Amino acid sequence: VYPLTVTAIAQLAFPVQANGSLVRDAQGEVRGSQLLAQGFAGAQWFQPRPSAGDYATVASAASNLAPSNPALAKRVAEDAKRLQVAGQGAVPMQLVTTSGSGLDPHLSPAAARYQVARIAAARNMPRASLDRLIDALLETPLIGPQVVNVLALNMALAENQDLSRAE
Repeated sequence: VYPLTVTAIAQLAFPVQANGSLVRDAQGEVRGSQLLAQGFAGAQWFQPRPSAGDYATVASAASNLAPSNPALAKRVAEDAKRLQVAGQGAVPMQLVTTSGSGLDPHLSPAAARYQVARIAAARNMPRASLDRLIDALLETPLIGPQVVNVLALNMALAENQDLSRAE
C-alpha cells in the first residue's frame, strides 16, 4: 500500500517530475529528460560534461579514478586539448571532468559560452545569437549558481528557433 500511496501523491503533486521530467519536441516526440545528460556528436552542438558511463543511466556513477590516477590526468589533458579554442584561455573544468553521477544535464553559463565560437563557426551564425540563447535559457536553482540545460540549448538549435530574437 505504501508504494502505491507515494506514487499517487507524487503523480498528484509533481506529475512532471514523477514521470521523468521528459522533454518533447514540437511534434510531441520525447527527446530526453531535463534531469539527465546525453551526448551530442558534432561541432554544431553544445556538449555536456563527460560521462564515465557514456550517458547510460544504468551505469550512473563517477569514474572512480582518484585525482592522483595517471589515467584520469591523461583523459582530462586529452579532452582539454581537443576542446581548446585559440584565444579563449583554459577549457572550463566542467567540460573535462565528470559530475558525481556522470549524468548532470547542466553547465555553468561560462562553460556553455566557451563553446559558442565553435558552434557559431559550425553553424555559420553570429556568436551574439548563441549568447542570447544561453541568456534566455538560464536557470536559477534554489541553491547554487545559475546553470543552463544542455538539452534545452540543443533543442532550441534543432528546432531552428529564431535566435536573433532570443531574449
